[in-house]
Amino acid sequence: MSPESKQNGTQRNRFGTFTGVFTPSILTILGVILFMRANFVVGQAGFLHAISILLIAKAITFATALSISAVSTNMQVRGGGFYYMISRVLGADFGGTIGVTLFLAQALSVPFYILGFTEALVLSFPAMANYFQAVSLSMALVLFMVTYFGAGWALRVQFVIMAFLGLAILAFLGGAATLFSTTRFMENFLPAYTSHVSENTLAPYTFWAMFALYFPAVTGIGTGVNMSGDLKEPARSIPRGTLAAVGVGFLIYAAQIVLAAGAYNRDEMIARPYLLLQDNALFGLAFLIPLGMVAASLSSALGSYLGAPRVLQAISRDRILPLLAIFAMGSSKGDEPRRGLILTMVITLVVLLWAGNGEGGAAFNAVAVLITMFFLYSYGMINLAAFIEGISNNPSFRPRFRYFHWTTALFGAAGSGAVAFLINPLAAFAALCIASGLLWYIRTKELKIAFGNVRRGFLFHSTRKKLLQLQQLEPDPKNWRPTILVFSGNPDNRELLVSYGVWLEAGRGIVYLANNLVGEFSELAARRRAAIRQLKKYCEENSVQAFPIISIARDREDGIMMILQMAASGLVRPNLVLLGWSEEVDSLASYCRILRAASMLEMSLVLLKSTTLPASNITNRIDVWWRGRKNGSLMMLLAYLLTKNWEWQKSSIRLLRVIEDEAGEEPAKKGLEILLETARISAQSKIIISTKPFMEILKEHSADASCLLLGFEIPDEEEELHWSANLEMLADSMPTTLFVTSSGTEDMLA
Repeated sequence: MSPESKQNGTQRNRFGTFTGVFTPSILTILGVILFMRANFVVGQAGFLHAISILLIAKAITFATALSISAVSTNMQVRGGGFYYMISRVLGADFGGTIGVTLFLAQALSVPFYILGFTEALVLSFPAMANYFQAVSLSMALVLFMVTYFGAGWALRVQFVIMAFLGLAILAFLGGAATLFSTTRFMENFLPAYTSHVSENTLAPYTFWAMFALYFPAVTGIGTGVNMSGDLKEPARSIPRGTLAAVGVGFLIYAAQIVLAAGAYNRDEMIARPYLLLQDNALFGLAFLIPLGMVAASLSSALGSYLGAPRVLQAISRDRILPLLAIFAMGSSKGDEPRRGLILTMVITLVVLLWAGNGEGGAAFNAVAVLITMFFLYSYGMINLAAFIEGISNNPSFRPRFRYFHWTTALFGAAGSGAVAFLINPLAAFAALCIASGLLWYIRTKELKIAFGNVRRGFLFHSTRKKLLQLQQLEPDPKNWRPTILVFSGNPDNRELLVSYGVWLEAGRGIVYLANNLVGEFSELAARRRAAIRQLKKYCEENSVQAFPIISIARDREDGIMMILQMAASGLVRPNLVLLGWSEEVDSLASYCRILRAASMLEMSLVLLKSTTLPASNITNRIDVWWRGRKNGSLMMLLAYLLTKNWEWQKSSIRLLRVIEDEAGEEPAKKGLEILLETARISAQSKIIISTKPFMEILKEHSADASCLLLGFEIPDEEEELHWSANLEMLADSMPTTLFVTSSGTEDMLA
């Protein structure tokens, strides 16, 4: 049963892009720094440094948004947001570590945002100072009740909050615009950092100090991502909503920097950053500013109230930590994580009671910084996950989101880590230690590594450990990689077969080149060593990355059977056998026995019938003839892998299907298009309506192709001649033909 399988009768939420992703994300991005600290940063850093800070900070979050978009469109994203995506790419140990820390960070964020709300309220209404804790606790309970009745209610409340926040932003941006002066802008163009008391000494503010202060303003994209389990179309909504939130947030913060630099006196921006917004509100609507400040605080608290229990629920359903199993159950309507919500409320109340009737003290501030570190590490890990997927050339990494490259993910991962230590090295190190300890706790395998004294010793040890770990992991269609056993014989005489073996592997798997020596072992032992050297030399001279396999047997069939059994017993066993087409009638029965043996060993088969190599760097076409998923999935994957070689990089793929009735054309066409969309493979579909023999149809439509892929079934005994004759006629006078039969271990939809 899937970790997210529910009891009968559960009704899930089905939110769209705007409601489920954009709204919670933008409301978290437009937080208290927009009101309390943005003007201060402009006053210290000037326009030039302030806009540079914004661009650098946004570059990190934009890179993270690209990584989120790539990973979320390459899988069926379920509940858990960041946790789900990280765990499905980097594994349960890393995912569980980030998931638990992300839950704690979001759960602890709720009381911090509520305290920010209360402080803003007290600043606006000083008479309420004596009721600080009562207001905080009351608001915590109100937000809990709103969230408890369901995400739908919470998101409706967020629309109201967004309205107040939008009015406040219009008020202070409009007010600044009416005061804008080019002369004032030039006065504030360059930085003029002042000094502050640090450890009983005067220390100047710096660019990076302002960066550390400002960076939390651009975070918050994880809030919408963590709603993944409540979205109607996560793969569609997460990229669009996240990127839209990043873009809108950038425009608002950039506008504030430009207008503030041209509207306000530098000293006032440093001394009265918040009050300036009230004093200069558009049309004198000063009351909108504290309302916006309150809205910013409450929206962030509500977003954390929504996100924290959903992350906890996803971790619990994956059974990473048995102690959390109680939080796996959701409500019958909406699958709401109410048990996790109750835990979040308990944490919130404990923190608010600890904070007392005002300031929480230095330890409380340290925890606040620690929360920021956890968020940054979660950004770093999602970037790392996307980087590993992108750099490893995994055939299953075919995201529908095309605007991604592993270099942006690497930048996002490095930037997140660097910013964490830049903001507070001690807190970053403490968070790293906590995460590392949690990772050690979650992991069940030994982590200690004994380094050898030389490079080869280290590589041997590492390889041995990885192979032993690999042996414990069950193969899965999502992790299918082409591991190809090519019966090349002397490769100098079968260059065509070797070339197709390398092309079908496409740098994603492993190629074995096998040669069988016929004779007595005692007589051919020395020749065997020479044959291994010959294969290695051929690989070096032709830049072929492959491993040689040599056998000695008294006849050809026994030798090939020996290689098949030996290869099938290895840790990295072949899942596909590539053979040249046999035209020798006398050996046909032996040839078919070899095919049956490979099939019984759960290896797929590709039979190559060709005489020439395709021309390089021209527009080739690969035709795949679809007759169903049994062989079709493997054929489409092989066609896709062919196009990942530079010789085939300009090639197109065409998926063809024959039907006999015109009435079935539209359903058949739609079926192929849905299949290609789900498989994330770029190809043209073509439906052929004809009652002619398939041989005639094939020659009519694919004679001008560069390569054909046709499915076949291994013949029974006594049927070999008829089977061979049929395939011969199909491939006669045709371009390169690959006859394919699948073992069923691969799936193009994975």
